[in-house]
Amino acid sequence: MAIELSNLMERSLSMLSSDHKSVVSMNLFVALLCACIVIGHLLEENRWMNESITALIIGLCTGIVILLTTNGTSSHVLMFSEDLFFIYLLPPIIFNAGFQVKKKQFFRNFMTIMLFGAVGTLISFVIISAGAVHFFKQMNIGTLKIGDYLAIGAIFAATDSVCTLQVLNQDETPLLYSLVFGEGVVNDATSVVLFNAIQSFDLSHINLSIALKFVGSFFYLFIASTMLGVIAGLLSAFIIKKLYMGRHSTDREVALMILMAYLSYMLAELFYLSGILTVFFCGIVMSHYTWHNVTESSRVTTKHAFATLSFVAEIFIFLYVGMDALDIEKWRVVRDSPGKSVGVSAILLGLVLLGRAAFVLPLSFLSNLTKKSSHEKIGLKQQLTIWWAGLMRGAVSMALAYKQFTSSGHTKLHGNAIMITSTITVVLFSTVVFGLMTQPLVRILLPSSKNLSRMLSDESSTPKSFIVPLLGNGQGSEADLKTPNVTRPTSLRMLLATPSHTVHHYWRKFDDAFMRPVFGGRGFVPVVPGSPLEQSVHQWQQE
Repeated sequence: MAIELSNLMERSLSMLSSDHKSVVSMNLFVALLCACIVIGHLLEENRWMNESITALIIGLCTGIVILLTTNGTSSHVLMFSEDLFFIYLLPPIIFNAGFQVKKKQFFRNFMTIMLFGAVGTLISFVIISAGAVHFFKQMNIGTLKIGDYLAIGAIFAATDSVCTLQVLNQDETPLLYSLVFGEGVVNDATSVVLFNAIQSFDLSHINLSIALKFVGSFFYLFIASTMLGVIAGLLSAFIIKKLYMGRHSTDREVALMILMAYLSYMLAELFYLSGILTVFFCGIVMSHYTWHNVTESSRVTTKHAFATLSFVAEIFIFLYVGMDALDIEKWRVVRDSPGKSVGVSAILLGLVLLGRAAFVLPLSFLSNLTKKSSHEKIGLKQQLTIWWAGLMRGAVSMALAYKQFTSSGHTKLHGNAIMITSTITVVLFSTVVFGLMTQPLVRILLPSSKNLSRMLSDESSTPKSFIVPLLGNGQGSEADLKTPNVTRPTSLRMLLATPSHTVHHYWRKFDDAFMRPVFGGRGFVPVVPGSPLEQSVHQWQQE
């Protein structure tokens, strides 16, 4: 009996000790997050630094301190988890990107974005995978299978949209921002879909049937994920419009928006779709319909709530990546061949540079063939900026690499350890070096970007304003579009001459006639009793 009590006490003490360690770790991590925010604010005027790089450097410094204090046994306070990244940190970042994006620029360049994000990612994937097979087999880095080489292609084809969003400014360079950001979201989704397809198919015996199934699965995931996001956004708009929650509690409508957005992502994961695409298009639809159905105070609350959640998640990711870069366990496995690890990192970095150049330049040329106006074409300097801004690799690459080459964050295999350490090296180098140089490069190549932004960003297409058109042609106002005196050419001629303008015209007619009366949106907002809008309407009726 005494022995059992003693064992019980020991287990209780160990559990208490473990809980206390978790509390200490969380306290340290939260303190570091606060430090990143404060230092980022102090460095805001510095054009070379952004919060991603600040968080990485603080994470590296913290990792060094932890290594010294633990005598080289550990470098981080939290274990990396792909579930933590994909389930909790990525959804608010991607949703806020869709919720805040300037839709006029995004949809004006939609075909170019899809060309870069989908076709370009496939080109980069093929080049990186082929290069990995060619070089790594000669280097004899370990027992890597064909699935591992293809996974390497998917891992390093993923640009880091989180990094890119902080490097380029939506107001300073709207055209570049829409291209790089849109490509980043579609690129991440494409890379994750490719990675999941590689893991789900038996690639040891590739034939025509498997290749066709792979392609079919790829397109199915893209279309189904997008439709799920649109349906979730429309459902939230319909519920909030019909139930009219704002008259009783603004908290409920804000909570419902947040939960519906997160539900769309989790449903996509449940049905093995692309949660990135789903939550992104859910954000776009919510900003176009749902956001206009809530009260004015809820609009302000949701805008800042989504932005804050996204901001904290971004800092969390880069802070952890910085600390995990010094994980002694993985470096200990490859310490007998440091030159090989450096060589693998250099080859991967070279393949990233080559893979991106291989599609940015030719696809930009193809895109320019469809543009008649010179200011809509992608110039050589803009192409160089797009190529450079997309060279960064970040948390998506890290998460996929951990998923492929580790088990619960640990690995003892030499080849797998080399791939993890090489991924960490590429992520750190590309984020810090390319990230530091991106903003100065933009200012050198595009010195008149602010003047360009005044011409291109004269729009109100985000929840930062009360007018949110889903598409735009950059000419005239909505009133002009509805003016019956404007003479328009025939539909076919109009479509061939200005396809984006034509799509906007017919979408606007369809949206006003069918969508907004059902799902709400600008012009169909319910009047909340006691609100300034209700008072102004009442005064207008009395007059």
